[in-house]
Amino acid sequence: MKFREAQSADIPQIMHVRMAVKENILSNPDSIKEKDYEEFMFKRGKAWVCEIENKIVGFAVTDLQENNIWALFILPEFEGQGIGKTLHDLMLNWYFSQTHETVWLGTSANTRAELFYRKLGWKEVGVHGNGEIKFEMSRIDWLNL
Repeated sequence: MKFREAQSADIPQIMHVRMAVKENILSNPDSIKEKDYEEFMFKRGKAWVCEIENKIVGFAVTDLQENNIWALFILPEFEGQGIGKTLHDLMLNWYFSQTHETVWLGTSANTRAELFYRKLGWKEVGVHGNGEIKFEMSRIDWLNL
C-alpha cells in the first residue's frame, strides 16, 4: 500500500474510483469532467492517492479556495483497511499547514461516510446542497484529536 500526492496521469483511475462507489453516487456521472479534477487537484487545492500494485484504490482532494473537502473515495472492495483514514489525515494535515480556516464537507445521511466523519471528530453544523449533512472541522479541533 503506497500513499502519495496525485499526478495528472492519475485522473482516469481517480475517475474510475469515483464512479465505482456504492454510496454518495453522482446523480449525473457526466457532471464532473477531467478538467474539473485538474482544477481542484492542482489549482484550487491538492490531492492524494492510495495505490496497491500500481492500481489507485482511493483518493482524496481538498479545496483551499472554498475551504472544502472536495472528495474522499475508496473502491468498495478496499474499504475497511484504513485507507480512508490515512488519506483523510494526509489531507487535513496539509490543509491546516496551509490555512487556519475551518474546513467543511457534505455527505449523504445514513451512509458509511457519515459514520466515518463522525468517528473522526467532524461536527455536524447543518444541511448542504440537496439535503446532505454539512460537517466542519476547525484547526483547533484537528490539533486536539
